[in-house]
Amino acid sequence: MKITDIECIHVDRYLFVKVHTDEGIRGLGESGAWGFLEASEMAVNTFKQYLIGQDPLRIEHHWQYMYRCHHFRGAAIMGAISAIDIALWDIAGKYFGVPSYQLLGGKCRDKARVYYHVKGETTEELVQCCVDAKNEGFTAVGHLTPFLDESRDEPYFETHSQKISRAVDRVRRYREAVGDDVDLCIEVHRRLAPAEAIVLAREIQPFHPFFYEDPILPDNFDSMALVAEHIHIPIATGYLIAQVSASN
Repeated sequence: MKITDIECIHVDRYLFVKVHTDEGIRGLGESGAWGFLEASEMAVNTFKQYLIGQDPLRIEHHWQYMYRCHHFRGAAIMGAISAIDIALWDIAGKYFGVPSYQLLGGKCRDKARVYYHVKGETTEELVQCCVDAKNEGFTAVGHLTPFLDESRDEPYFETHSQKISRAVDRVRRYREAVGDDVDLCIEVHRRLAPAEAIVLAREIQPFHPFFYEDPILPDNFDSMALVAEHIHIPIATGYLIAQVSASN
């Protein structure tokens, strides 16, 4: 079996990659680099030059080649590798007639807990989304910002006191709206300095957040470690880690 073509498919804010073979088996994968989909597509096209004619079942070999053949890394490149890798596992599962997870060690559970993705332009809308999630049976809400996602077309300014106090008040309102029946996955969108992230985490700790996602920019591991050392809420970060597939 050989790879005959690799196709990129844009759907809204998503990039899917379809790998075709000469036996008619096709695999589908997705790039998680949603902010740089065009760049990720170009990376797929670069890898395509190597992959055409290759055996799609040599998944680990292809992953290592794509990861090591160039000197560069980054979200767009890792998103491309991830999408191709997922598609190859899809092909392997279809080729052997088993679910892909069976090739990765077998099923270990029958269900997985999920969270409800909260959206809203005002505090009231965000609170209502939390209530709606609870009413629909969800036990966690995610992408839940303590800030409002203001338009980037407008200059943004709040004093330190305003920024922290308003954020704390929103988290308080989220907790009061759902009680202890729903976990709050707090998403900060990397908008705080390390000192601010520590202050906010300590202030919202009484509301028992499930985790504190991307409190600061991820570029400095030491700064992230500093925040982690001074707070008592688990930190969630590292989308590239999620994009690196099981073959790594």
